[in-house]
Amino acid sequence: MIKAEPRTILNFLNTYFDVVRDLFEYQQQDGLITKEVFDMICHKHGAQMKSRLREYRVVRSIGSDFEMRDVYFKLMEFLLFEFKPLLPETIEKYKGAISELFMKIRKSEHSDRDILQERIKNLSGQVREFVDLVERNAFRLLAETRDLKSNIDRVQYREKVHKASFWIEYYILPLNRILDVNHSESVTSKLVEVCEYANRKRLDYSDETTRSEYEKLYTQLIQTNQDLLKQSKILTNELIPLLERIRTESLILTGFIEFLRNPYKVETPPLLKGTRTMVYAKDMYFKVREFFEQFQIEAPVIVENSEADFDRWIFDRTLFKEKLAASMPVNDFFGWCFKALKKDFDQIETDKFFAVTGLLFDEELQIDYSKKSDRVSIETTTSILDVPKLKIEPAIKL
Repeated sequence: MIKAEPRTILNFLNTYFDVVRDLFEYQQQDGLITKEVFDMICHKHGAQMKSRLREYRVVRSIGSDFEMRDVYFKLMEFLLFEFKPLLPETIEKYKGAISELFMKIRKSEHSDRDILQERIKNLSGQVREFVDLVERNAFRLLAETRDLKSNIDRVQYREKVHKASFWIEYYILPLNRILDVNHSESVTSKLVEVCEYANRKRLDYSDETTRSEYEKLYTQLIQTNQDLLKQSKILTNELIPLLERIRTESLILTGFIEFLRNPYKVETPPLLKGTRTMVYAKDMYFKVREFFEQFQIEAPVIVENSEADFDRWIFDRTLFKEKLAASMPVNDFFGWCFKALKKDFDQIETDKFFAVTGLLFDEELQIDYSKKSDRVSIETTTSILDVPKLKIEPAIKL
């Protein structure tokens, strides 16, 4: 039992949120919080931290180690949106709990009114937990799949294939069966049965208070069916096709890499067969002779001094690089190049503009492309250039 006031506990979580987050991250990674890690975290945040964590029942002892209590762990999961995909077996257990409660409700229909109402409320709670787990699983699987598709972690093709196949086989297809209303053993089909029963009882049950509980349960199940249908569509229309594309693309690329390593292992079309040929033409001798013969007759050369003025501008890369470094971060790189030249010249030639934009290839710069595909127009003396809007920042050194 917690003796502290609820406001005191909430104020503690607000003040020492970093402590609770550290405990959450260690437990999420290792499954528990070792005594050494717990002592280190408490030592870093003050001598009274151990007693407060135990007083507010944030952690509990597991032998010599510790773990966060489930209510705090789930709160941090929700706040940080750090959900791990659950195996469908974990979610499917709700079918047993819902079926058992539904059976007891039907049997105790004419028994004690308070017990019946309590069972209806418990059934509603089980349904709520089931929907929450399904939504969290679908969201996390979608996020993991999109990360795999964009290959943020630079995963090799073979590993991408294994991951995509693993998620399809052990997570997505079983979860889809759980949500399939046409499958007689699915949780969703059981919820439809409960919904039909609650619909009848909310209209003809003799006790008004119990009718009200059935009404609440029926309304909840109508919304639940809509939510589960939405999650099922995400699995069917987005997740499975996306993972299948990853698996197909990766298999093709992996197979072609294997072919390049040993191209003669299997019979292939003539298009892919290597052939031996000369690196120069057969009539190369005559072409080379013709080329040099044109210089045997020297044509008169006339040199005239031109009085015309021309721009002797030479691109100082170091100077412009220093200017760019002083201006970073730059939200519009090409616009910055144009403005930098405009300070020195009234008219900007295209070759000058391109010389400055060559800074873009510097390895010390990080380039971010606009997600909205924003573009800008740059007008030089001879052209109007339509270029993308690029954000330039210093590259992060690892």
